[in-house]
Amino acid sequence: MLATEKLAAYIKVHPGAIGKVVDFDVKSDKLYPFDFTAANAELTSEMVADTEAFSQWIKQKLSDNNASYGIGGYMEHRTIYNRSALFDTDDEPRRLHLGVDIWGNAGTPVYSPLAGTVHSFADNDNFGDYGPTIILQHHLDGLTLYSLYGHLSRASLVKLQISQSISINQQIATLGHATENGHWPPHLHFQLMLDIGDARGDYPGVGQYSRKAEYLGNIPDPELILQFADANKA
Repeated sequence: MLATEKLAAYIKVHPGAIGKVVDFDVKSDKLYPFDFTAANAELTSEMVADTEAFSQWIKQKLSDNNASYGIGGYMEHRTIYNRSALFDTDDEPRRLHLGVDIWGNAGTPVYSPLAGTVHSFADNDNFGDYGPTIILQHHLDGLTLYSLYGHLSRASLVKLQISQSISINQQIATLGHATENGHWPPHLHFQLMLDIGDARGDYPGVGQYSRKAEYLGNIPDPELILQFADANKA
């Protein structure tokens, strides 16, 4: 059974157990669906490599479309990761995005959509990396689920403790500025995993395209939690 199917089965029985990740009114707020594949001719390698220019492009798209947030990325084969050597490996570059990105303003509140505990956290301070990152652990009627929140503000990690209890809809973080979030335009990388092995404060958010089937067995579609499908799309 795919990871998405396992989580969907739990949500079907417990629909009220799912909260929010960001403040978003599905009936009135607009989402802008970003495309970071080779099909997007606007994304030149020069612009993407320039964090300030890339940030301005994101901001302008949201403003022009009156969108509260940008959204996209689950299992998307992206070109933008050539901006950092972090994603280059000897056998096959990592270009497959495993989570969902929610693009918004720095300082935007981030919430836990499920009750759980703090599994781990770290500041992955490398160019193109997550920057400040939090991983939560959730126990859902025998199903263990981990949720990852990347590209946060450094203030988000202050006062956190391992095994700290987290309530549904509790604010856990804010989006970080480019100077602290791995040098990306402000956004949240939100990802779900059933198994993270011995990972602590970090888990790959970008993988090799040839391993997509393997990832689908462990990484559920975040839309199950976000429930943005009925939102107004710019």
